[in-house]
Amino acid sequence: MTNILLTGGAGYIGSHTYVALVSAGYRPIILDDYSNSHPGVIARLEDITGQPVAHVRGSVLDVAMVSALIEQHAVQAVLHFAGFKAVGESVAEPLKYFDNNITGTVRLMQAMERAGCRALVFSSSATVYGDPAAVPITEAFPLAHTSPYGYSKIACEHIIAAMLAAKPDWHASVLRYFNPVGAHPSGLIGESPQGVPNNLMPYVAQVATGKRAHLNVWGADYPTPDGTGLRDYIHVMDLAEGHVAALDALLQTGRSFTVNLGTGAGHSVLEVVRAFSLACGHAVPYKICERRPGDIAQCYADATLALQLLGWRAQRTLADMCADTWRWQSRNPDGYHEAAIA
Repeated sequence: MTNILLTGGAGYIGSHTYVALVSAGYRPIILDDYSNSHPGVIARLEDITGQPVAHVRGSVLDVAMVSALIEQHAVQAVLHFAGFKAVGESVAEPLKYFDNNITGTVRLMQAMERAGCRALVFSSSATVYGDPAAVPITEAFPLAHTSPYGYSKIACEHIIAAMLAAKPDWHASVLRYFNPVGAHPSGLIGESPQGVPNNLMPYVAQVATGKRAHLNVWGADYPTPDGTGLRDYIHVMDLAEGHVAALDALLQTGRSFTVNLGTGAGHSVLEVVRAFSLACGHAVPYKICERRPGDIAQCYADATLALQLLGWRAQRTLADMCADTWRWQSRNPDGYHEAAIA
């Protein structure tokens, strides 16, 4: 079997990608310091896959440990998910984001170089496009940032590009995610934000369970069909399968590439609210509020290149995203911080 290291593999996207990798015949090894995840996910992954999960508690900043781990397991490629991702927190704590996201990527690549593993799949973000001048967004759009988080992703992309230029034996896939939502259909794993959710779908889910009183809709006067912000929401399992497709291409061809992973279409805030109401069987209360500074009207991907290079396209609908999120949230109202699934 081909051994693959997943940094941040117990997190939201990493855990779902673990399942997709096992289904595809890979042997993933999780490295996570649980700074933004929960150890309880490991047992859930064993329930889903029916096999033990190889996992190590540790940080990508520890070059010697990561290098030894790669050598011990004869790791063929690394999928790097170990990044902090909250835009607002990055504005308040920029050094935390620069240290973990930028320095962490440098240290990981140093460990890979030392251990002779030179294939990397990098978790990037559509935030690298800043406030785009048009939609849909192609990979050729200029890079810009509106937060330290966005800057950290651009910096990491530049670091990877510099390494590829300097070292011909290195290969990398840079995957620019749009808005991951949803959960594994089993309801065993899903998004478990710490504190108040930063993103729309988990917040709507918590309103639907009664954990929060209502959703604040920030602006209803944008130039969109219903006046609310439009985003490209992609099911986390589609995203996970996109990683498998990217890994397959990287290992089979040895060619580096950068692609958007999105559906290629946008859904408004009120569309999401209506779809979630259908999924949970009751209304989700919301209030229209003033726009927030820095928010943009619409953002969605041109996902053509991923189809051309990887043969991948998103398959799951907004209804699927909401149904799977509701299954996860209703069974796990406190995420992984409860004793067992109801």
